[in-house]
Formats: sequence, C-alpha cells, structure tokens
Amino acid sequence: MFQPERERSLMSARIRTEILPTHTPALFRAAVRAAAAALRAGEVVALPTETVYGLAASALNARAVDRIYRVKGRPRHNPIIVHVAGLSMARRCVASWPPSAARLARAFWPGPLTLVLPRSAAIPAVVTAGGPTVGVRWPGHPLIQAVIRACGFPLAAPSANLSGRVSPTTAEHVLRQLGGRLRLIVDGGQSPVGIESTVLDLTTQPPTILRPGMIHAESLAAVLGAVCKSPAGAGAGADALRSPGLLGRHYAPRAKVAVWRWRGAGDLRAQLARAGHVPATTWVVAHRRIPPAADFAGVSVLPHDAAAYARALYAEWHRCESAGVRLIVMEAPPARPEWQGVADRLARATA
Repeated sequence: MFQPERERSLMSARIRTEILPTHTPALFRAAVRAAAAALRAGEVVALPTETVYGLAASALNARAVDRIYRVKGRPRHNPIIVHVAGLSMARRCVASWPPSAARLARAFWPGPLTLVLPRSAAIPAVVTAGGPTVGVRWPGHPLIQAVIRACGFPLAAPSANLSGRVSPTTAEHVLRQLGGRLRLIVDGGQSPVGIESTVLDLTTQPPTILRPGMIHAESLAAVLGAVCKSPAGAGAGADALRSPGLLGRHYAPRAKVAVWRWRGAGDLRAQLARAGHVPATTWVVAHRRIPPAADFAGVSVLPHDAAAYARALYAEWHRCESAGVRLIVMEAPPARPEWQGVADRLARATA
C-alpha cells in the first residue's frame, strides 16, 4: 500500500528515546513536567496507567493524535480511548452524560472502565475513527492523572505497542517495541491491572460490553441492573469500530498461542505431537497442572487467581517472545465471571 513520504520519513528516522524515572517525589514531579511540556507541544509520550502503558497525545489536537496512529502502525478505523482526570473533563468530551454514566463513574472511577458515549464537538474525528461515539476513561494511575491535570486537557492513549502486538506493562516493554519512534517514556513501574480496560457502550439498551476486562459483567449489572455481552469480534468488519479491542486477532505475541487442557505431562506431549509441534520450541504457561520444566523450552506458573493472573499475563508473553519460541501453550482458565477479561485476551491471541 502506498505510504505518504512524510510517513515513510517518520518511520525511518530514529529518535533518541529517554526513559524518565519516577521513584522519588522529585523525579515524579520532573517527569510530570517533562511529559506535560511534550504533550502541549504536540508530541506523543508513553505513560503508565493501571491497565497497560499508553501512547498518549492531546485528545484535542488532531495532528498529535494522527501521530499516534503512525507511530503504532494502527489501522485508521480503530478508535482511541480518551483519558481524563475528573468528571468535569469527562463531560466535556461527550455530548450527553446519562444517569447510567454517573452511577458507573461513582462506582468504578478512577479505574479500568471505559464508557462509550456520543462524542462532543471538542473531540476530533480522528480520535473516534470518524464514528459518532467516544470511549472515555478516568485512569487510576497517579502518574497519568498528574500529567493530565498538568496539561489541562484530555489525552488520547491506546496501548504503547506496535499495532496488534502484546500490550506493554512496563517501560522496558515499551522501549523494545517503540524505542526510536518517540522521545519520552515515563517509567511508573509495572501496571497493576495488567490487561486493558472493560469497555461498556452506554448508547445501547441495555448497555453492551464491547471489550471484557477485570470489571466483569456481574459487577456492572449490580450497578445498572442489566448489561449484555457483545459477541467476540462483533463489529470488527465495520468501517469504523465503536471501540478498540474489537479486531479479531489482537494483543498477540509473535509466536502461535494455543489454549489447552491436559491431564498430565504425557497428555500435554501427546497434544503437541498431534498439533505438529515439539517440546523443545514450546513454552508452557500453567496455573494448575504444571509439567516438568526440563521437557519444554520453558514453563511458567501463573497464580490461580484472576487478578494476579491478569497482572502477569502480558509480561509472560513478552518473556516468551524474547525466548524466540514457536508455540506458547496456555492452560485454559476457569469459566468464571472474574476470568472474562483474561479469557477474552487468550481468545484474541489464538485467533
């Protein structure tokens, strides 16, 4: 596909990428000042959130948001979530603020919940991929909150990775994929949630979960009375999606991913043989039935707790990518409400 000259030059030019630490109050304040100055100048900056690291730009600056798409290689029909610091800023981003939004904000904000509402005229069309709605979230991480307050405007911020690849949960993950493509990465430690936010469309009745996350359907229904779940991949063929996270294959490592159940190590090896794979190029990520590590390229054990598992998932996939394995076998998670977000990410990685 033809790529304009200015886009080719951007992708070929190497930028010196700096990682700013935040582990003391003075470093935190300095990082906030530097990030806010870059964002006011129309740059993109990688910032930590409690879900994953985001690639941020002013949500009110169409040219800055366009740069996000170019740095990530993001499809132009895939919208970007707008991050705010406070309810008043959220309400300026949308054309209407129904009672359901107010109830959800009281219950879950700041936190990993994105609300899809009709967009206001203040939000450029490039943020929403030309669509009439916008996803808005008040993140819970203190660093991005401080940066938004220092800027005084909302930030458009998808995950800070190359499009379709594993989302970053540390500054080092961002550097591996986007180093040389942006000037600043702010290191706020490991993201404590670990997978992307739940996305809830409030323009439908009942409201529809477009992307599961760690705030699951039963928790939302306890506040609203009823929600429905969008089928996996629904809307992925549309010209402009209503939400990020609707592409069929997404959040995926370069290696093939399989989600299996096994009775023991022998059963697992038999399944590998039937699938045409060998243990020497296979990494196993288990949580209950743990095979001998000597039999495989690597074996990881994640906690048998949904929140702790989600926090560690993407880091394990980054580790597997670094090892260069051909297949990552994930032990299938339990079919319980708190695992909905994890199950969604596994399904998209195997698509």
